[in-house]
Amino acid sequence: MSRLPAVPASVRKVLLALPVLWVIVTLVFLLIHLVPGDPIAQMLGEGASSTDLSALRHAYGLDASLPVQYGRYLRGLLHADLGTSLRTHDPVLRLIAQRFPYTLLLSVCALVLALLLSIPGGVAAALHHGRRIDRAIGVVSLFGLSFPNFALGPILIIVFSIRFGWLPVSGAGAGPLLGRDTLLHLILPAVTLGLSLAAILTRMVRTSMLEELNQDYIRTARAKGLPERTILYRHALRNALIPVLTVVGLQFGSLLAGAIVTETVFSWPGLGRLTINSISNRDYAVVQGCTLVIGLTYLLANLLTDLAYRWANPRMRS
Repeated sequence: MSRLPAVPASVRKVLLALPVLWVIVTLVFLLIHLVPGDPIAQMLGEGASSTDLSALRHAYGLDASLPVQYGRYLRGLLHADLGTSLRTHDPVLRLIAQRFPYTLLLSVCALVLALLLSIPGGVAAALHHGRRIDRAIGVVSLFGLSFPNFALGPILIIVFSIRFGWLPVSGAGAGPLLGRDTLLHLILPAVTLGLSLAAILTRMVRTSMLEELNQDYIRTARAKGLPERTILYRHALRNALIPVLTVVGLQFGSLLAGAIVTETVFSWPGLGRLTINSISNRDYAVVQGCTLVIGLTYLLANLLTDLAYRWANPRMRS
């Protein structure tokens, strides 16, 4: 009897993460519906009659029991229908499609900035272990870890926008997503979001690089007369980045969560700001849709991390 083909590891990880995503969506659904308050009464105001309240609850299906509402929500997910916003009456999928590119652009730029700062900084600290450069980089990274986004953002606004007038204060500009105006508005939020991640990754790269430089294969390569640049960047750094990729993959999902605070500070029109506004307005469908998209992004980030492992370490490809 022939064996069934083995399921790839990356596919198994996605399949195992799907129940976790279902639990997250279910918990968010229950918590939002169990919080005291009536979104319909908030929409219509204090002067609304009971007839108007009942009619609008029925129109949105909020007069049904909680299990019935949950079943309708799951059926909608199977048909790519995330529901309709209680506030704007727009399809939730359209609202997310309008906002998610801004959050994705902000997170990717913050991640690229963090990598550009952390890899050279971590390598320099490892190569100058115990010297002034190492200590200086350690102090700067500790400062980055200790400074929260909600404090760093306003300081950057005061210095670079209000004091010197070099960069816009808030918003995303009026041009296209990758236009010059939007990119200028992106600088301060990306720096705010990326500096704390850069501090974490710098320490990771330094520690991992120090471990690799003390391995036997590095001493063997030097004994064979290989150029120091080749030893450092082709052998040591490539192996040192393998554990760093783990943190990068996990932290990318954290960037989406951290973007909620950053987008609020800079009025960046992304998914995080949409989530905050929807929570304030008790817009059930929008909050659930945003949570689902963030969870799916976590899954995709983990899958890309797994593929990056296999690229960085040929021994993991078998």
